[in-house]
Amino acid sequence: MKNDNQGKKFEFFEVTADVGYRAYGKTLDEAFENAALAMFEVMTDTSKIEHEVERKIEVESEDECALLYDWLSEFLFMLDVDFLMFSKFEVKINKGDDGFSLKGTAWGEEFNPEIHESRAEVKAVTYHMMDVKQDNGNMVQVILDI
Repeated sequence: MKNDNQGKKFEFFEVTADVGYRAYGKTLDEAFENAALAMFEVMTDTSKIEHEVERKIEVESEDECALLYDWLSEFLFMLDVDFLMFSKFEVKINKGDDGFSLKGTAWGEEFNPEIHESRAEVKAVTYHMMDVKQDNGNMVQVILDI
């Protein structure tokens, strides 16, 4: 499968009752960064999120799909608990003997309805149709339960 994303960070696709998207990157790290950005774009206009708060995230998983699921789910947890939304991400993924690990940093701020547009509420990341491809470019596919 050739990755013809032509510099796009992400694109949305039709899914009944949910939101699906594919995120791209020159590296798998960048594709994961863009996957997080796309998820927040579903919820608000990420261009209006300032980089006032920094959060470190570390996850370990048995495979790339589980890693992607865990990475994105961490953000939903921070949104639910601390009302934080993010718009800038740095990711470093490592493959080890026991699976994969991700060390990431995210920058954002607390959701403010006077500044941040409220779009769809993301209830959960799903494994349905989740995919990670690294041939001829890096692409991750995600479906969000809204």
